[in-house]
Amino acid sequence: MLDHPAPALVDGCAAVLDAAERLHDATRAALAARLAPEGRADPARLEAAQFGAHGLAWQATYVEALRQSLAWARRLQDTGRLGEVESAILRIGFAEYGEQLLGGIPMSQAEIVRPGDMGVPDASLEAARPGLRALSDPAALDAARLSLAAAVSENRFGDLALEDEAMEAVRGEFLRFAAAEVAPHAQDWHRDNALIPMPVVEKLAEMGVFGLTVPEEFGGLGLGKVAMCLVSEALSGAYLGVGSLGTRSEIAAELIRLGGTEEQRARWLPLIASGEILPTAVFTEPDTGSDLGNLRTRAVREGDTYRIHGAKTWITHGSRSDLMTLLVRTGAPGSGYRGLSMLLAEKPRGTEENPFPAPGMSGAEIHVLGYRGMREYEIGFDGFAVPASALLGGVEGQGFKQLMETFESARIQTAARALGVAQNALELGTAYANTRAQFGKPILAFPRVHAKIAWMAAETMMARQLSYFAARQKDAGRRCDVEAGMAKLLAARVAFANADCALQIHGGNGYALEYPISRVLCDARILSIFEGAAEIQAQVIARGLLGRVN
Repeated sequence: MLDHPAPALVDGCAAVLDAAERLHDATRAALAARLAPEGRADPARLEAAQFGAHGLAWQATYVEALRQSLAWARRLQDTGRLGEVESAILRIGFAEYGEQLLGGIPMSQAEIVRPGDMGVPDASLEAARPGLRALSDPAALDAARLSLAAAVSENRFGDLALEDEAMEAVRGEFLRFAAAEVAPHAQDWHRDNALIPMPVVEKLAEMGVFGLTVPEEFGGLGLGKVAMCLVSEALSGAYLGVGSLGTRSEIAAELIRLGGTEEQRARWLPLIASGEILPTAVFTEPDTGSDLGNLRTRAVREGDTYRIHGAKTWITHGSRSDLMTLLVRTGAPGSGYRGLSMLLAEKPRGTEENPFPAPGMSGAEIHVLGYRGMREYEIGFDGFAVPASALLGGVEGQGFKQLMETFESARIQTAARALGVAQNALELGTAYANTRAQFGKPILAFPRVHAKIAWMAAETMMARQLSYFAARQKDAGRRCDVEAGMAKLLAARVAFANADCALQIHGGNGYALEYPISRVLCDARILSIFEGAAEIQAQVIARGLLGRVN
C-alpha cells in the first residue's frame, strides 16, 4: 500500500500545481515582454525566439495537464473513489512533470527545453522549487510505481471519472466492438496494406459513428465531443485506421454544419451521418504543407461550373470516398488566405484497379509505414468539373475561415485517437512483461520494466484528462483552440513514447512483424505530424498564450 493518505496527497499536488502556475505566469510575462510588447506576438520576434516560445507552449501544456489531473482526482475524492491506482497515478504524474518543469521538458526526442531557454527569472525558479519537488521522495515513488504496475497488469488503469452513465455505456459498447470485430484482424490488415473491409465500415455506420456529432434533425446522434473522444479512443485502441474512419466524416459534417447553406446541410448531413457516403479531406499540397496561404490548386469559374487544376497530397481514403471537401484558390494568385474557397466536390468511388475513375482526375497511392486501412493518395486535377452550387456557403473567399472553424474538433479527435494508441501500447507492453520470464521471474518484476509501465499508465491518464477537458470546453461552446492544441500536442507525444517503451519491453520480439507492437509503433509515429505537426501546434499555442497576456 502507498504510505501517503489520499487527502494529504491531493493537498500536496495542489501545492505543486500552485507553484507550477506561478512559474508559468512568470515565464509567460518574461517572454511577452520580449515577443509581444504591444499585447500580441510579433511574428518576426516569435520566429527568432521559436525554441523558447515553443517551450512556453509545452510548459503551459504541462500546467494544464496538472490542473485537469488534479480536478479529476478531486472528483474521485468527492465520491470516495480515489483509490490506490488513482493515487499512484497522481503521485507519479505530478512528481515527474514537476521535475521536468524545473529541469527540462522534452519537446521531441532531440529537443529539451529548459527554464533558461524561456528566460525564466532565477527568483521565480527558486521560489517554485520547493513546491514542485514536494512529491519526489524516492521511496514513495518506488512504491507508487510498483503498485501501479501491478494494478495495470490486472487491467486496472484508473477510474476515468466520466460521471455520466450514458457516456460509460457508449464507451463500453465500442470497446466491446473493437475487441471482437477489429483487434483480431488489425495485424493482417496492416501487413497486407488492406482497406478496412466494407462490412466493418457498414457496422460502424449502423452504430452511428459517422453521425456521432451530427444534429438529430439531420439524422445524427447529436452527441458532443466527449462522446467523440470516447468512441475514437476505443476504436483506435484496436486499430488506428478504424478509429480514424470517422475523422473525415466529422470534418466534413462540421464544415457543412457551420459553413454550409440550408440546402447543403439538408442534402449532405443525412448522407454523411448514415454512412451512405464516405467523405475525404482534400486540403494538403505537395509544396505548401501547413502554409495554406500559398495554396496553389485553383478553381476557375466557367458559367455554372468550376474547373479544378492542381495537385493534392496525403489524401486519406481518397479512392474509396464519394465526397471531397476540397480547398482551392478562387482568388487571384497572391491573394493569400482571402482567396481560398471550399468545395463539396462529388466523385465516383474508385476501385483497386482504377482508384480515380473521374474525368480530369488522376492519382496514385503513397505507400506508408503505418496508419493503414484507408490508404494515402496524391491526386492531380486537370480540369476536373465541380458544379458552382458545390461552393460551401455559396460565397467565395471563405474557405480558410471555414477550415479554421473545424480545427478545434479535429485536434481534439486526433488527441483521442492518440490516447487509443497509447492505451494499446500500454496494454501490449504490460501483457508481454507479465508473461515473459527471464532469470526465473516475469520481467515485470524488474524495476526498469515496471517503472516504464507505471509511467506509461500515469501519463496516459493525464493526457486523457487534458483531452476530455478540451472536449468539454468545445461542448460548452467556449473557444478552445489553445486547449485543443495542447491535447493533441501531449497525447501524440505520449502515444509514441508508450509505443517505443512497449517495444523496448518486448526486446527483439518487438521488432518482429508478427508482434502487434511493431504495427503500433508505426501507427503512433504519424500522430505528431498530421492535423498540424507538433511544431505547428506549439506555435499556435504560444501565439495564443502571448496574446492572452494583459
